[in-house]
Amino acid sequence: MKKLAPTLWVCAIAAILGACSGGATSSSLGARSGSLPDSGSGSGSPIKHIVLIVQENRTFNNFFATFPGATGTTVGKELVNGYTKSINLTETALSNQKNLNHSYPGFLRAYDGGGMNGFNTVDFAGSGRAERSAPYEYVNPSDIAPYWSLAETYSLGNAMFTTQGSESFPAHQDLIRGGTAINSTQSLIDNLPYTNQAWGCDSPPGSKTAIITTSLKLRPHSGPFPCTNDFPGSGSNYLTLRDLFDGASPAITWKYYTPALGDAGGIWSAFDVIYPVRNGPEWTNNVISPETNILTDISNGQLAQMSWVIPDSADSDHPGSSSDNGPSWVASVVNAIGESQYWNSTAVVVVWDDWGGFYDSVAPPLPRDNQGGPGFRVPMLVVSPYSTVGQGSKGGYISNVVYSFGSIIRFVEDTFSLGRLGTTDETTNSLGPENGSRGGDMFDFNQSPRQFESIGSKYSRSFFLHRRPSNKPVDTE
Repeated sequence: MKKLAPTLWVCAIAAILGACSGGATSSSLGARSGSLPDSGSGSGSPIKHIVLIVQENRTFNNFFATFPGATGTTVGKELVNGYTKSINLTETALSNQKNLNHSYPGFLRAYDGGGMNGFNTVDFAGSGRAERSAPYEYVNPSDIAPYWSLAETYSLGNAMFTTQGSESFPAHQDLIRGGTAINSTQSLIDNLPYTNQAWGCDSPPGSKTAIITTSLKLRPHSGPFPCTNDFPGSGSNYLTLRDLFDGASPAITWKYYTPALGDAGGIWSAFDVIYPVRNGPEWTNNVISPETNILTDISNGQLAQMSWVIPDSADSDHPGSSSDNGPSWVASVVNAIGESQYWNSTAVVVVWDDWGGFYDSVAPPLPRDNQGGPGFRVPMLVVSPYSTVGQGSKGGYISNVVYSFGSIIRFVEDTFSLGRLGTTDETTNSLGPENGSRGGDMFDFNQSPRQFESIGSKYSRSFFLHRRPSNKPVDTE
């Protein structure tokens, strides 16, 4: 895929957010072919461990519509007979929201050329019935009190946009590599045929991904089998952070905590797509099930330098799950780290993988790229002793710097001085400060380490350690 020039995102989005801070840049590039790329700047940071907690399917506005100082709204825009009209958003319980269409075609209809007024015209997946007012909801803040507590105390990203306007499958790939280009003309996008087993190398024979071409044309079920050994012309060039970790000297330790294949959440295992991981010793040594092992590894002093944490379906915040476990699950992991030996050297990043079909008022920044992005805003929380101190009563900070999932990849690369994968990590802002114009503001490494403040939650750490997996159907998109 032809590389896009590092073009500045228009500052109009920052005006909407209330500030124009940072050098926000275009977020999506095709994967670079060849050997591992140039070295990064290196951050010289005190961070020695990064924990990335990946939750499911929420726009920023769905969780933070009324959060003080954030860009949220309780009045949306809908398209009726060709005219834009206002519609009041409904406050709902976390466990009561419907599972909405969040496919790439659904994104395009909701986006409506930047008007952000077509959410009511998106059809429910399968039925073809218009969703109408269903996307126009926001969650009662009391249901997600741990998330609000984290935002009030640490750092909240007010302008985190998904790398692609699509679903969980490409989003989870973006969170291990920053993009889904498989060759010079095609990128993976949208879901595979649904199974309750996997969406990678364990998919049923004959499975094919959907792809998007450089002309932004969607081609359902016409891509390769979802395993890198079958990607035409990309195989060894579909690099992930795992390649940088394993190639470092000494190697960077990493673990990917996820429900087991076949259990609820199992298809969210991004490394199931990576042939040498799925069919090598790292599938046993680095891909860890159940995901609750993150809690025991922290208490046993076995936290890796990089950890991904993928939830059980019941703990994921996924709409339609009829569960309110998600905020407590995240609080349990954060509290385990905050109360451990790792607090002073750890950055916890909590992000939601895609928009889930819900309304958001802020259009993704321009220019659009040739991989279907950037997508809609999603929440991001950064919890660390070096989280930037803001003006809130508890020290919380709201960032208006524009970020994408590539920002997380870039921050990881710089923290461990790994170099660049050559995807969106090259053209988006890092979460933390770095030399040059692409430094972010989620961290302040010059401040004294902040003392951890425990986050209250409805369910305890013990609840998650002793509860059986839900084994509920997982996201089909």
